Amino acid sequence: MMTIASSPRQTRAASFADWLEVRLPKLVLAPSVLITLVFVYGFIAWTSILSFTRSKTIPKMEWAGVLQYAKVLGHERWHVAVHNLMIFGVLYVLICMVLGLLIAILLDQRIRHEGTLRAIFLYPMALSFIVTGTAWKWILNPGLGLEKLAHDWGWSSFHFDWIINEQMAIYTIVIAGVWQASGFVMAMFLAGLRGIDQDVIKAASMDGASLPLIYWRIIIPQLKPVFVSALVILTHLAIKSYELVVALTGAGPGYATELPSTFMYAHTFTRNQLGMGAASAVMMLLTVAAIMVPYLYSEVRGPRTSSH
Repeated sequence: MMTIASSPRQTRAASFADWLEVRLPKLVLAPSVLITLVFVYGFIAWTSILSFTRSKTIPKMEWAGVLQYAKVLGHERWHVAVHNLMIFGVLYVLICMVLGLLIAILLDQRIRHEGTLRAIFLYPMALSFIVTGTAWKWILNPGLGLEKLAHDWGWSSFHFDWIINEQMAIYTIVIAGVWQASGFVMAMFLAGLRGIDQDVIKAASMDGASLPLIYWRIIIPQLKPVFVSALVILTHLAIKSYELVVALTGAGPGYATELPSTFMYAHTFTRNQLGMGAASAVMMLLTVAAIMVPYLYSEVRGPRTSSH
């Protein structure tokens, strides 16, 4: 059998095509990787360095050890911010998960106009936190919103002044946050519910199990990955909440709704305490990392464990 020899030009073209096939994905991803390295991890490293310096209005490379961290931990407003974060974070995560799960279970019953209802519940997540905060600021304002509406309708004894009450203002952040995020959590749980094997549910039904028992004993335990994902996402959103607080309460009244994110911004850009702001930012980063790293580790490790 005769073989036709390839010309040098064809050989070079084939070699270039093979080289391009191997290198093209790396070439396409290279700009994104470079931008991420510089503008994410580079600035994380820069912020970490500044947190150990005496920087104030401008960066000052004068080593200060853990002085800035000590100043942050000893600051009264930081203690208020951490306390508020615990209240906001716990209520925000729990209510969003419970409400999202209940709505998902209701929609899973194949009710009429499910698509319309799903879009209505998901719509708030399409809004920015600034828009959400501004809208709820109007709704909760005693002179403009719910309280005024109730008084106009003749319910003069109704009072809802949480937004100007130092003890209750943090709960207005919870209300606005839950309104925005619960639909997103609902979508996560609904996707998980639709992925459950219906044969198991039918078998349990034939055995005489009631619908609430089926959900409690069979369906909800299978949603564990969705619970974990929702917990990680909501906790991350709670820790870095800034726009919602600024638009809704401005961290007030006073600093009653101060959160670590608003503390960091105020000391970095308003009070000209760059070192303190950097230290508080690093502490927020470590908090997020303490949540994200175990989750990412379990996601990476899980498939390897199951494959052996």
